[in-house]
Parts: sequence; structure tokens; C-alpha cells
Amino acid sequence: MRALCIDKVYVLGANKWNYCVNNSSVFWYFLKVTFRTFFLYLHVKRRMEPRGRGRAYGRARGQAGGAPQQQHQRPGPPQPRPQQPRPQQPPGDHGARGPSQAGARGPPQGAWGVRPPQPAVAAWPRPQMGGPSHQQPPQPAAGRGGRQGEAEGAIPRKVVGEGEGAGNNDGRGGSSVRGRVTNRREILYTRPDTVTDNKKGTSGNSINLLSNYFPLLQKGTWCLYQYRVDMAPDIDHTGKRKGLVREATRELLRGGYIFDGTVLYTPQRIHNDSVELFANDGQENIRITIRLVGDLARGDIHYLQVFNIIIRKCLALMGLQLIGRNYFMPDAKIVLSEHKIQLWPGYFTSMRQHESDILLNVDLQFKHMRTDNVYDLLLECQGPNARREFTSRIIGGVVLTYYNNKTYKIDDVDFQSTPASTFKMKDGTEITYKDYFDRKYSVQIRVRDQPLLVSRSKPREIRAGMAETIYLVPELCQMTGLTDKQRENFNLMKTLSNHTRIGVESRIRKLLDFSRKIHSKPEVVQEIRRWDLNIGENLVRFQGRVLSPEGLVGGGDSRYSGGSQADWTRELRSKPMLHSPKMERLAVLCPSKFKNPAQDFLQLLAKAAGGMRWSIGSPKIFEIPDERAGSYVDKAEEIINKSQPTLILTVLPNNSNDRYGAVKKKCYVDRGVPTQMFVARNFTNKGLMSIATKVAIQMNCKIGGAPWSVMIPLTHLMVVGYDVCRDTANKKKSFSGMVASLDRQMTRYYSITSEHKMEEELSDNFATFMVMACHKFKQVQGVYPDRILIYRDGVGAGQLPYVLNHEVDNIKRKLKQDIYKNTELKMAFIVVSKRINTRIFTEKDNPPPGTVVDDVITLPERYDFYIVSQCVRQGTVAPTNYNVIEDTLGLSPDRMQMLTYKLTHMYYNWSGTVRVPAPCQYAHKLAFMVSQHLHRPAHRDLEDILYYL
Repeated sequence: MRALCIDKVYVLGANKWNYCVNNSSVFWYFLKVTFRTFFLYLHVKRRMEPRGRGRAYGRARGQAGGAPQQQHQRPGPPQPRPQQPRPQQPPGDHGARGPSQAGARGPPQGAWGVRPPQPAVAAWPRPQMGGPSHQQPPQPAAGRGGRQGEAEGAIPRKVVGEGEGAGNNDGRGGSSVRGRVTNRREILYTRPDTVTDNKKGTSGNSINLLSNYFPLLQKGTWCLYQYRVDMAPDIDHTGKRKGLVREATRELLRGGYIFDGTVLYTPQRIHNDSVELFANDGQENIRITIRLVGDLARGDIHYLQVFNIIIRKCLALMGLQLIGRNYFMPDAKIVLSEHKIQLWPGYFTSMRQHESDILLNVDLQFKHMRTDNVYDLLLECQGPNARREFTSRIIGGVVLTYYNNKTYKIDDVDFQSTPASTFKMKDGTEITYKDYFDRKYSVQIRVRDQPLLVSRSKPREIRAGMAETIYLVPELCQMTGLTDKQRENFNLMKTLSNHTRIGVESRIRKLLDFSRKIHSKPEVVQEIRRWDLNIGENLVRFQGRVLSPEGLVGGGDSRYSGGSQADWTRELRSKPMLHSPKMERLAVLCPSKFKNPAQDFLQLLAKAAGGMRWSIGSPKIFEIPDERAGSYVDKAEEIINKSQPTLILTVLPNNSNDRYGAVKKKCYVDRGVPTQMFVARNFTNKGLMSIATKVAIQMNCKIGGAPWSVMIPLTHLMVVGYDVCRDTANKKKSFSGMVASLDRQMTRYYSITSEHKMEEELSDNFATFMVMACHKFKQVQGVYPDRILIYRDGVGAGQLPYVLNHEVDNIKRKLKQDIYKNTELKMAFIVVSKRINTRIFTEKDNPPPGTVVDDVITLPERYDFYIVSQCVRQGTVAPTNYNVIEDTLGLSPDRMQMLTYKLTHMYYNWSGTVRVPAPCQYAHKLAFMVSQHLHRPAHRDLEDILYYL
């Protein structure tokens, strides 16, 4: 067969045309491409087809409350709009508006009408716990059917741990078990093979500590059994199945049990391991077969889920209210009427297997509740751009629905839909949102022509049975959280911190009060006894270690220490900085009205710098006539072109992001010139000398200097920090920042950022950055690093498997391929977690900086430890958790902990220790700067300096 001659062949998924030569192989090449394209098409088509829910998801994690079964498509195209019975109305600022509804006030109306009466908090329905054995049969709920989403309330969100099936991949559940098939390895084992036995350090002085954990006390013979439940004839409705099992086992199971619709857990072993029971559903007798699957091993994921469900039911029995994932005490709310905010105190709880015991973690939480609802915000938005203003203010926010106390993130606003719009019920009949809420929750919607809010479910929520799109009524949604304007209100934030910043003694008292409630409330005591369990009354105690204070090295071989408080501010003012490059040309950019105070500040700045043996030269002031962002940018361009400054000190009238971002973009992205910002209100600050010292240190660092260092015992060690921040201008993309040390003293760094939209891009960029950093290290030191230590921040609990299985492997493979081909790669990868619920304290105070905990509250499947590195004088200190998931450095746990603590001294924006190692903090500052203000990587001329301080 004669080969076909083709000029170009386009390969699906490629980025460019592949040119083919006219020879005999072209035909086979073309045939291969055709088949590849065809099979790829089939694969994509299969992935994009709507998925039926199937039995696996339909029971265990399906629609509670009798919600309709729906066929869901993958997130993508917009949902069809509800049917709209709109009367003819005169247009208003936001579209058609009609007269106010009955019951609404009559005086002048704004663009959105009048504010409806707000539902009384006391009238809010109590959340119904999907409890172990007392759930009532659910009521039918509304839905849209098909792909139209549904009215909120049709499918309540699942409490973590509830409703999950118990099928396993370890042979105990069998493939026919309904419910979500859960792999027992959900407890991810991240402990490196190089650390098999001892992960504890030895250095430092012993200290007695407490933590916010209570031990779970079990009898030695206590066991949790898992049973499979089948019914004949089969019943699809999960609520009916629970009701039938409750009726049939009333005499059989006297203790506690949890039944999710298919799998039953109980500490009681049924005689003969199998039993047949009968119950009547009102029409016929149903045969119920209960068969033993097996007993759960201590520490099994389902074993722990059962405990968490029990604890959460106890919280409900204590009268707490479920909001989102945690329970809060509305009766103990703190009302800040002048700010229209309420603070609801509550608890975070989590049960987990720790080193030797199962421990209950209890942390104090506060929910910021605003007394205004979304309709109030709607009324505030007036004028021709009202829709745009309202959309920008509400999208991304989280609201609480009055009628069922659930929280939702707002993704869109549907201005074409109103409470008068209709949707289809399960039986096919149509109903308006207004009538639905009246029937379902006895809630009256008073404003008929308000738009509807749109909340889109996450992929995992869709897979669990939730609709893709949930519609909410603004009038029934309470605002949560704080606005940017509120966060900028100093008095408000100070008032909030007075209530939320809880000292050690007060925290211990509140935690013990929680324990007393559990052990004194009869309903809670009875529930725990039904499970034959007991929770310790006192907080867990253990031994920690305090590392010795670290010595610092300055210029001229000066040495000093931060002491027990890890603070060397006073010593720094009179000691020479370690490295002080010459400031050739310092330019000052400021509005004309700030010229005189700027001149006075420059004199103070020169004095502060002189105390640290550094000269700022003869600064030159460049004035602008006004405070417009454009004036700042134009003058900065002129200064750079004419004066070629070493650094530009810019005076801003306030903290406005537009001026700040405009100057940073011009200098960092376009021209590659360091800048130092200064807010004019600080000219009158009483502590101006202290501010001048900090500004001098920052300016020194931004031109390549370093104020101090610590003794690092390892040579040719490269320490890397990595973090990710979401872009504020485009939520679909993020920026990663990587910072790598280049010298033994950890004073020089290589900083690089990149944009990415998917985890795969992030992983690939990270590996590429590591190779670039190694080449830069060799350029500075003449050799590649012998050891690489990576601190990875910004990893959520759900992202840890990806980081372990993809990021780490990609980095190792790339480094071996490009650099360490014939030599051993010595690398450690540590996941840094700051947002944790563990608190560590002594009997009456916070532990001192340098406190290390590596036992009792750590996890057996991890090589992890806690360090309290910073000094906290108000509230309770939050330790930082370090999880070592890769380690071939050859350092002992003791050395790893000491090195980590040393690096917390090296952040140059603070003359004290910080919560994380300095490279990790620098990476966060870098990613934050780019994602918040630049929205693109900075100029390559800045990669060797800490320009983002």
C-alpha cells in the first residue's frame, strides 16, 4: 500500500504541529495518531457522561430526609433556570420590581424594596442529629430533579463521620456492601522507612506540660463489632431502614449502636454472629438479616469515626448548636451591638489514635455572627452599578441559613430567579420556593422579588449525593465572618481579640468545665455508658523539652542572645549588622504635603542605621503634587530612568491597596528596583525610633544585606521553603513561592515564583525550581548542595497524599535525572502545619520558646514533632507541627529538631523567633506579595534579594 503524504498531522492534546516527512512510515504514524485520538475521545466522553448515583452512594451517604434521587453531571455548564411566573413590572435599578408584598413596610422603597422582618433567633429549629440509634424517619423534601439543582434544605449536609458505609478493601466488608467503600488506609502512613523505631530527641531541659486532650478510657475487653444488614424485600429509603432496625433490635441491642442504612456498629456481640428479625413497615413484614462482618482493629478509621459520632451526639445532648462542622453555644453568645456582631463560643472536637492512647482533642472556637442578613446587604447596594457591587461583595462569602443552621459558600447570584420561581418536587409537581419554605420550615418569605443566591457543591459532595447547585433566599441567610472594612476597624478587632484571645488559666478552666458538663449531664452520661466507654476528666500530661537559647552573630564578630524570651531587639540597635551593602542612591517618593515630615524621618532613619554601623548616604526627595496612583507610577518611572536608584522609599498617605499595588508592579515587575513603603501616619507615632530601626533593617535586606545569623553546623546545606497562595484577582489560579538558601550562614536566598492552575502544574514547577536552586547554589558556592532540607507550607489534610506520592517523587526524580546522577541524594521533606487545634501549656502559663514535644500527643504513623518557637505574652501560644515525610539526610531526630528551631531565628522582619523556619516564612511572604499585589512573577533581577519583606 502506497504511503499517504500529509503535510501536517495535529496530535490531540499537543501544543504544536508535528511535521511529517514523505516516506513509508507516515501511513503508520497517521494510523497510530488516529487510533490514539479515537480512544482518547472515548475516554473523555465516558468521563463527561452524567453519573448515576448507584447504590454505593445512594444509602450510606445519599440524600437524607427523603430527598429525591437525582442524576448529576460533572461541574461545568450552568444549570437550567427555574420557571419564572413574572408579572409585568416597571424596571428598576436592578431589573423588574413590583410592589411590596403583604406584610412588608410601605414607606419609600430602595432598589431592592424594604427590609423584611428578620426571623427571631429563638425560633430557629434545633439541628437534628443523625444519631446512633434515635434518628426519626425523614420527611419528604423538595428537589428540582434532573440537573436543575434543588431548593436548599432538600439534602442536608453530612456530619463528618456520619452516614459513611463500612465497606473495606481489606476483605472484611465485601464488594456488595452498600455505602461508600472506604479504604482502611485513609489514615495515611507517612513515617519514612529510615525512621522505624525512635523519633524522639534528647537535648534540652525537661518540662512538665499539659495539652488540650482528654484520654479515652476503655476496658481491656472492649471491642467494636461490624455487622452487615440486609432486608427482604429490599427497602431503598435509608430513613425507613433505620426505623425498621430500631424497632426490630429494641430487645436485642440494649447498648449503643450506629446504623448508617447498611452497616451496623456496636460493642455488643450478637449470639451466633447472625440473626434474622422481622419488622412491619405498615404494609408488610420485612425480614432483617444481621450478619457479623468482623471486629474493628483499634485505630481503624471506622473505629475512630464511631467515637467521633458518639462525641458529636454528646455535644448535641449538651444543648449545643451545630453550625457548619462545629458545635456552638447560642445561649452564651457575646453581643457587640455597636458593631452588629455576635460571638458564639463553641468547641472543636476530634478523636484520634495517638502514640499510646486514643485521645479526644477539644479546642475552644468562636463563630463570628453578624446580626444583618444578606437582604440588608442587598438594600445597601443602590445606583446603576448595584448588581455589580452586590455580586462583588457577596460572592466568596459564607452565609448561615436561619431555618436549618447550615453554612454555604456563595458562588453566584441568579438575578433571573426569585422566591416566586418554581421547581419540581420528587413526585413531579411544581412548587414555588416561597411555598416550599412555608411548608417545609414554616418560614415566611416576605419579599417575593429578591434574587436567589447560588452555592455550588464540591465534586466530593456531588458524589455523595448532593445537588450540583443549591439556591438560597437572601432574606433567610445571615452573614458570617468579617468584611474587609470590619477587619480594618482597629477598635472592632481589638474588642474581638479581648474576647477570643484566651489566656492559659482561663483556657484550662474552660476545658475542665467542658469535661464537667460531659460527666454531669444525665443524658450525656447515659449515652456514654450505653457504649461502655469513659472519657478522662483531666487534661493529658506529659514531659517536653526546652532547647537552650540560641546565640546570634552580628557584624564585626559581635555575638548576643535573645535569652529565654527569644527577643534581641534591644541588643540589635547598638550592634553592627552582619552584612551591610552600600546604599549608593536612595530616592524618596512622596506627596508634596509630606515633604517636611519625610525630611525629619530621614534624619531619624540615618541615626538608626548609624547605630547598626550602616550609612544610607544622601537621600534625594522626589515630590508629586497629589496622591493618585497614576502620579506615583509616573514619578517612579521618571526616578528610575533618570537616577537609577538603589532603592525607592515611598511615602503613602494610607494603606490603600491601589497605590501600594501600582508602585510595586512598576518597580518589581517592570523595572526590577527594590522599594520600601512607609505609611504617613507613622510620622507621628510615639515609637518612631523603633520604626526607623525596622525600616533600616528591611532596606538593608532589600539590597542584599543581612542583620544577623545563627551558627549552622552543617556545610553545603541548602534549606528550601515553599508555599502557595491563591490569586486575589483570579480565584482559578494560584502562585507558588520558593525560597532557597545559598550560603552556610542562611543569609542569602534565591527566590522564585510561578503561576499554576492545577496540582500537576504545581508539582512540576516545584521540581523544576529545585533544579534551578541547585544550579544557583553551585554558582555561589562552587559545588552542588550535599544535603537539601525542604519545608513545605500550605498543605491541607486532604492534600497530604498528593504531596507524598507526587511532589516528593517528582523532586527526587528530577534531581536524580539532572544533578545527582552518580551521587547519593540526601534530602528531607517536612510538611509544616500552623493551623492546628493542639495547644500546649504549663499549669499557669505558656511554655518558653524552644519547647519541643515529640511523644504522647504525636501520631504513631508519622515522624512528627511540635515546636513552640515564638514568645507569646497574651492568649495561648499555638505550636507548629512538623511532619517529616521523606528523610535521607542522616540526621538524628534530635538534630532535626534543633536545626528547625535555629531557622526560626532567621526571619529579618522580626528581631525574635517566628512560628516557622525563616525560609518557610519568606516563601509565604513571596507568594502572598505576588498573589495579592503583583499577579505575575517579579523581575528576574530581584531573584537574589529579599525584595518582598
